[in-house]
Amino acid sequence: MSIRSKVLAAAATLAIAGGLSTAGTLPASAATPQCGQACIQIFSKEFGTPASPGFIETVFLGIPAAGVPTILHRPSSANPAEDLIVPTGGPVLVSEFYADGMVSAAVNRHYGSEPAVQVEYAPYGKLTGLCAAVAIVAYQNEGLTLQPCTTPGTTVWIIDVNDSPTTAHTYWPLVNGSTTDFTHPFGMTVQGDPARSLFPQIKVRHLIGNPADVPDSQLWGSIFGPVS
Repeated sequence: MSIRSKVLAAAATLAIAGGLSTAGTLPASAATPQCGQACIQIFSKEFGTPASPGFIETVFLGIPAAGVPTILHRPSSANPAEDLIVPTGGPVLVSEFYADGMVSAAVNRHYGSEPAVQVEYAPYGKLTGLCAAVAIVAYQNEGLTLQPCTTPGTTVWIIDVNDSPTTAHTYWPLVNGSTTDFTHPFGMTVQGDPARSLFPQIKVRHLIGNPADVPDSQLWGSIFGPVS
């Protein structure tokens, strides 16, 4: 059975059981104890704050396989599907990813001095070699999925400080490292209300309003370690 078939079958089961419905009440914390301070919680400005992130990036059903979507889900310290880490321990310059062959020369020219990360799935703190990414060069409404972290471009996320409309740069667009449009690059985007969607996959869309008026649905924050 293909990954897509397995995901759809599991989704149907959970939909019936209500197992992953965001309508339920879950603890306002994330990162299992095994992942702890190494974990990062990535949340949308539209639905959360550092003190109360609301919904965070999560691997659908916790399946450690290429092609599995990443979605938004309420935080839970008991859910290893929310265990994501930055393999380098923190952001590094885009130019360093370029030196390692992970982004193109064009991306380096536009973003070389800005920070960037990869986000690896690490349930219970165990590395999988799979990162939140797009499967091919970013295009409008492409959904995020797990992909091998060694994949250039698509697995790199640029912390686009220059397009952050907040003076403190608390929130920023997360631009995919495969983007070929540098006027309105492809950034992580929330579509709709995750509280009203059963499995709200994160997508990439052209940034709008950049640099001064990027909407909250395209702005992201992060917290290292458990959220309480």
